[in-house]
Amino acid sequence: MLFRPAGIAAAGDIIMLIKKTAFAVLALSLAMAPVHAPAKDAQPVEVKSKGAFKGASRIAIAAFNVGFIFESTDQTKKTGGMLGAFGGTTKAKSELVGVTPAMMQQITDAAYADFVAQMAATGITVVPPAAVFTDPNFAKVKTRPGPTEINIQLEKGSKGKADFYKPAALPAQVMIGTDFAGSGLGSIGLNMSAGQNGYLLGAYAKASNVPVVDVTYLIDFSQQQRPGAFSFSGIKVNANLGIVPTYSKLTVIGVTGQQDMLTLGQPVSVDGDFIDVTGASSGADKTLQSAANIGAAVMGLGVGGMFGKTRKFTFTAKPGNYEAGATKAASLANARLISQLLLLR
Repeated sequence: MLFRPAGIAAAGDIIMLIKKTAFAVLALSLAMAPVHAPAKDAQPVEVKSKGAFKGASRIAIAAFNVGFIFESTDQTKKTGGMLGAFGGTTKAKSELVGVTPAMMQQITDAAYADFVAQMAATGITVVPPAAVFTDPNFAKVKTRPGPTEINIQLEKGSKGKADFYKPAALPAQVMIGTDFAGSGLGSIGLNMSAGQNGYLLGAYAKASNVPVVDVTYLIDFSQQQRPGAFSFSGIKVNANLGIVPTYSKLTVIGVTGQQDMLTLGQPVSVDGDFIDVTGASSGADKTLQSAANIGAAVMGLGVGGMFGKTRKFTFTAKPGNYEAGATKAASLANARLISQLLLLR
């Protein structure tokens, strides 16, 4: 006998409504299917070389952007189904709090200074930023004051929001089209200007006879602890900070306009006492989920058969510890990318 909860007058109408909703969810999932998921056998660094760095002894750093994910929605398929539209999808909505603009700026400045120092240690001369940004051949490059907030599309059905900071040492913020995977109407203008910058930086590189370097890192606050992660000795481990693969990369635009791209294929992660995690789901959230699951039962899918659970989590950063962990992760990413870059010289 079909169970009909009190308050539901016509099961046929409910079934039709849920069916329409199901197909709408499926269509949306198909439209937003991620295309950047890293391969399971990805190398620590994926290298695409066109000879842009061959023979280089100097570089001009036009961009060094560090993105901080402060909000994300992560979706997993609990019991199968197509793109999580069916089969008990579980979503985790996470929010990072307690990270101030000053903290993000500190991390970005430290990551940039470490990158410059590591490059200098290899014998590569870094052209002073003032000389780069005041060069007449650089004038047409599209710049922003920074920081820049971007709605980003991540792999495995995840999306989020991130703030991208530039180092104080760079006079302005520059982005190229491969630096981020923006989504939504708000990213259209940024996508257009960033798309032009690859060509404009190539023109500068050709005129100055100096390869241009663009670095982008995306820092995640909610990764699971990973085997082999760097750990600070003698401290408690309660969280993992990571430089996200696929979206973190180093690009070299050569004097002939060709580009080398070095992309992190595996995360660079650090374990430590960085964050306190608390559940933030409200009673209203849980009530709505229960109602949806009752509707799924009416459809004959069983409770939880179609609509998965959504849980909200708040990640509160620990000042001092968070900056230390994020800075260390960026330094490790610098070392990994630079070691690969030198092989292209």
